[in-house]
This record gives sequence, C-alpha cells and structure tokens, in this order.
Amino acid sequence: MLYWLTELSDGGDVFNLFRYITFRAGGAFLTALVFGFIFGPPLINVLRRRQGKGQPIRSDGPEGHFIKAGTPTMGGLLIVGALLTSTLLWARLDNAYIWMILFVTMSFAAIGFADDYAKVRKQTSAGVSGKVRLLLGFIIAGVAGFWAATYHPAELSYELALPVFKDTLIHLGVLFIPFAMIVIVGAANAVNLTDGLDGLAIMPVMIAASTLGVIAYAVGRVDFTDYLDVHYVPGTGEILIFTAGIVGGGLGFLWYNAPPAAVFMGDTGSLALGGALGAIAVATKHEIVLGVVGGLFVVEALSVIIQVLYFKRTGKRVFLMAPIHHHYEKKGWAEPQIVIRFWIISLILAIIGLATLKVR
Repeated sequence: MLYWLTELSDGGDVFNLFRYITFRAGGAFLTALVFGFIFGPPLINVLRRRQGKGQPIRSDGPEGHFIKAGTPTMGGLLIVGALLTSTLLWARLDNAYIWMILFVTMSFAAIGFADDYAKVRKQTSAGVSGKVRLLLGFIIAGVAGFWAATYHPAELSYELALPVFKDTLIHLGVLFIPFAMIVIVGAANAVNLTDGLDGLAIMPVMIAASTLGVIAYAVGRVDFTDYLDVHYVPGTGEILIFTAGIVGGGLGFLWYNAPPAAVFMGDTGSLALGGALGAIAVATKHEIVLGVVGGLFVVEALSVIIQVLYFKRTGKRVFLMAPIHHHYEKKGWAEPQIVIRFWIISLILAIIGLATLKVR
C-alpha cells in the first residue's frame, strides 16, 4: 500500500525510496517484528483465558511433554497477523503473485484454526478430519496452481523448471496443476509434522523463507537471471517483501515460543507457513529447490510415511517414534539439542539450495 506514495515523488525525495523492493522488504520485516512484540503478550493472555487447559498433549507422546500441559495453542495467529499486516502495508497490491500467496496462506491458516479450535474444544488430539483437511487443501492449492500458471510467462507456463539446467524444461501441460497441488499441500503438511518441539519449526521456516525470498528477488530481475543463469519470472521480486514479513513475524513469535514455550504455533501457523512456502516455490518455478531448502520438512514427513507403511506390513517400527524428532527424544537427546541441531541442518540445506543459482 505504501508503494502508492511513489506517486508523490519527483525522483529525488524520500517518497522515491518506496520504489525499491529492498527498502520495502526492510519495512515489512520491522513491521512484522514490532507487531509480534506488541500483540504477543495480549494474544497469549487471551488464548490462555479462552482455552483453559490449552493444547491437548498426546498420551502416547514423549514423557517430557506432559509438563507442557496447559500451554495455549493457536500462536500462529500472531505470525499470520504480522505477515498479513506487513505484506498489505509494504507490498505492491497490483502484484498477482502476492495475492496468490496470501490466498494460500490465509486459506490454510483458516483450516489450521478450525483444527486447533476443535482440538481445544474437545480436549483431544483429533481435530478436523484428515480427509477434510486434505480435500480443502488440494482445492486451495489447485486454484493457486492455476493462478500461478496464468501469470507465468508463456514460455514457462505449465512447465517444470529444473535447477541448474536452465535450458531444460519439462512440459507438464494440465498436469502442472496437480503437481502444484502436491507441492503446496505437501509443504503445508510437512511443516505441520515438524512442529512438535518448542522452536523447532519456526526457525527452519524462516531460513527457507529467506532463501526463497532471495531466489524470488533474483528471478524477478532480468539482469540477475542472465548472470545467475536462471529463468526470468517477472513480478516475483515483490515476494521478497512477503518473506521478510515471515522472518519478522517468525522472530516475534519465537520470542514467546523459545523453550519453555509460552504459546504453541498450532496448525493455524504451521499449515499457513508451509502452504506459503509451497506457493512461493510454485510462483518462482523453484518447486524442486524447495525440496532441498526445505529438506528438513521432507525428512520429517518421510519418517512418518515410512513408519506407517512399515508398521502396516510388518507390525514393527523403523523409528522409536515418528516424526523423527520424537525418535531422537526417545533416544535421550534433550529437546534444545534436537532443535538447535535441526536448525543447523536447515541452514546447511538453505546454502545448498542457493548454490543452485549457478553463476556463468
């Protein structure tokens, strides 16, 4: 919205600063961060009063989690609120990709909120039916995939771009839509599965968002795409502002989610943020790179899939408990040890992901 102040500029005054994506990204970061610090305490107090017993703790979970009983959930409202406010304030509102990503983020946040509300109201770990969540998620992702394909350049629309090999495109045609659906829904649920320890999910999300933000800025500039040998997708530079909002809002939330957590993110935040990462990847034509940058989320999801399939076939378990972060808890690792090591892994994967932007 503040971009419209450039209409008042003569080219050499303070209003001209609003033309620059990097300046507005900085503003989005600070706005989201301050939002978190201002509204964090009152939101947590409201959630604590309204929820009473807080998020239900799984009876079959790690023993150390029972001391977390009474901690309120739906803290994702703080992140989503900060993200929405900062994006609407600092991004160009005539950018189709911004609206597509906001659509995915807010829609998945609504699904997560309904799930969190059902869990708290019934005081059970079973919220909204998994089938209903998946169905709604695929519908939302299908709309987003078609939306993105409509605004992609003609030479990239309905194509799968491969990292590193700029000259290689795989024509998916109408199959691009179900592919985008899998990317977005898969990312949303993978982040949701990762959100099991204090601070575990939010930092990898911020790292992945920062990486995708840099990529979005690069592929949105024709001079950068030629130098980095990647496909040019006009308009994606604005996504940097959205990802700056994720980082600012994420840090504001982490202030209250650091061990011992005063509030949990809940599905409200994890589904919204995971969906956002998937939508950004689809918008920038970097779906495969998301699998690298978000490799931690992929491993968490795979650990659950492997555990379930192997148990159904053999009656035995591969891991002591899934997702895999609970496996390490069962092995005796302290929660902060697991969280920080997973953060380090996320950072390493982000650097590898950036390395796909090869310089000529």
